[in-house]
Amino acid sequence: MAKNKNKAKSAPANGKSSAEQPEKHRETTMEFIGSMATVLVSGLFIITFILQAFEIPSASMQNTLLIGDHLFVDRVSLAPKAKWVGPLLPYGKIHRGDIIVFISPAQPGLYLVKRVRGLPGDKIHLKDGKLYINGELQNEPFAIYDGSPLSPYRDNFPNAPIPEWENIPDYWRLTMRSHVQDGDFVVPADHYFAMGDNRDNSFDSRYFGPVPQENLIGRPMFIYWSFDTPEDQYKKTEIADRLSNIAHTVIHFFDKTRWKRTLSMVH
Repeated sequence: MAKNKNKAKSAPANGKSSAEQPEKHRETTMEFIGSMATVLVSGLFIITFILQAFEIPSASMQNTLLIGDHLFVDRVSLAPKAKWVGPLLPYGKIHRGDIIVFISPAQPGLYLVKRVRGLPGDKIHLKDGKLYINGELQNEPFAIYDGSPLSPYRDNFPNAPIPEWENIPDYWRLTMRSHVQDGDFVVPADHYFAMGDNRDNSFDSRYFGPVPQENLIGRPMFIYWSFDTPEDQYKKTEIADRLSNIAHTVIHFFDKTRWKRTLSMVH
């Protein structure tokens, strides 16, 4: 007995034939443009008001942050509170030991990253390079020293004459002593004393004063990319040098990227 080669086709579960199935909606050109605009606006909002990308150009925060580290900074948690936002955004107080990004009091427009070592009202001094806060010697496992000879002002702040460096602002020379009491620098209200982890190679609050609250930008969150970069690269401003740096980055992207630092948190 021969078998029937024409198998019966099963009916759709909803009882409708394939011809009766509704066609899938196809996105129109205007809908596509609208979707892309939403994505771009959302991304622009995040980059402008919530996150900001920064690149580390100096060794002042080694070994916590290295030259060539690229990081995202949280711009929200240190922003002035807004009543209309309420509990939606995670505002937070600054704590001693936090790493912050701020606008330099000495050079408006220049962004710096340092660690908070003094809060408003704290009494600070250094003795032979060791930091004392409110009379207590600090344990600072994050701080490094390059072994250079002791510098009177750098290592015994504020109890030594300010050096005659051109980049130390005049306002600091005129006002620093007014904040010194019994050999301690007293951090003013609404200001923070910031220092680099690389103590012998950091231009920080010892040289330009405490950081005003209004100069704060945010807290570094994580390193999204780290590239082994020579320090002098950021000092080269000629177009030919910049093009050479771009070519170097492209050629050595894989072998010069510090993969172990990628996506690591900053603390």
